[in-house]
Amino acid sequence: MSAALHPRKAPDLSSVASGASAGPTPTLSIFDATMITVGIVIGAGIFQTPSLVATNAGTPTLTITAWALAGVLSFAGALTYAELATTYPSAGGDYTFLTRAYGRNLSFLFAWARSTVICTGSIALLGFILGDYLARLYPLGPQSSALYAAAAVLVLTVINLIGLKSSAKVQNTLGVLEIAGVLAVALVGFLLEPAPASEPPAASAATSTGSFGLAMVLVLLTYGGWNEAAYVSAEVRGGARAVRSSLVMSIAIITIVYLLFVIGVMQGLGFEGLKASEAVGIDIAERMFGPVGGQLIGVIVAISALSSMNSTMLAGARTNYSVARDWPIFGFMGAWQGERSTPAMGFIVQAGIALALVGYGALEKDGFMTMVEFTAPVFWFFFMLGGIALFVLRRKDPGAARPFKVPLYPVIPIVFVLTCAYLLYSSIVYAQSRHATHVAFSVMLSGALVLIGIKVRERNRSRTRPPA
Repeated sequence: MSAALHPRKAPDLSSVASGASAGPTPTLSIFDATMITVGIVIGAGIFQTPSLVATNAGTPTLTITAWALAGVLSFAGALTYAELATTYPSAGGDYTFLTRAYGRNLSFLFAWARSTVICTGSIALLGFILGDYLARLYPLGPQSSALYAAAAVLVLTVINLIGLKSSAKVQNTLGVLEIAGVLAVALVGFLLEPAPASEPPAASAATSTGSFGLAMVLVLLTYGGWNEAAYVSAEVRGGARAVRSSLVMSIAIITIVYLLFVIGVMQGLGFEGLKASEAVGIDIAERMFGPVGGQLIGVIVAISALSSMNSTMLAGARTNYSVARDWPIFGFMGAWQGERSTPAMGFIVQAGIALALVGYGALEKDGFMTMVEFTAPVFWFFFMLGGIALFVLRRKDPGAARPFKVPLYPVIPIVFVLTCAYLLYSSIVYAQSRHATHVAFSVMLSGALVLIGIKVRERNRSRTRPPA
């Protein structure tokens, strides 16, 4: 794995000695890594998307098919990332793969988008979801949601600064409660008497085909985030086998939980009731427990939001750390606190940006939602490049030790890349329909301008440096 042994590789972004420690060390168990991944994926989205998926899929069979197919496609992606993560374990995740495959400039644009909007925007948005539910129970005034969101960012940042072990314990607890809560809603659906069926309206074949495509987009977005396991690949005890196991276990758990949830709420509400529901969890719980059921669901959603926030923070701060190892201008984020197994400044910078987005969201909430939601084209573009990186690195770095190779290569990685390409296309079309493509363009343009500024600064410094 050493760059000295493989001169064609990019520098190892996670193991260069600097600051408080040489870098990440194996601290997490397979269960820890699995709960981090599950915590990111199973968030509040599962309580929002089932009705939209059912509406677009059109039939119960196609609805269940969409959720199962998304699990299969995510499994293809997990196998692809398992090879990348076990071949190049680091705290950089996608950033490391993109750097090795395409060079520093493109990976910098990815890190810029991730740090300024994709990751921090997700943290802020999850904070608002948490705040919206807590504000109903304990209102703090007109800005209750923003206050709760900011408090969650600060508290979780402090927990992560204490150390990876404390953060992992919190994540394990939240993850177990989150899974239990989602399964509890599914169980209630199974226990309820089936809602009376009604005759669905007929749909043309063309409409059904196009709508099923949108249903798949919604489902795959709900599955999104499992790739974050790559960001802790250098910190999982047990090496390549443990990393692979955590990825596969994560997808298996997520798929099973999602299928049980969707089938359960469909059983409890009926298919037409599921399509008409604006809050499937609340509707199911209130059918069983009355008004108190809505409050129980609020607690479950709050736990899901906290779990996703904490997992996202764990992965996001490690991108900041990896960028600092590769770009001296960001070197202040490059110290790794060895005794705590945490990139302290990476967390602090991340919290600062997330809090700024929370403040912006409090003032212009619609604008904030637009900024977060419509940067999806940027996310899927880089996610697709991450899948293509497997082909590039097999050709560019054939001598690298690959503890795990994707089975049925190249079929499985091609399936994953084509899935990402489809979602990239769909997200662009959707952004255009909302006249919001300028958001993604602005994110990339600002990153390009910063990159140009860094290059000019480095060139000027090299010119003024006295000869040795």
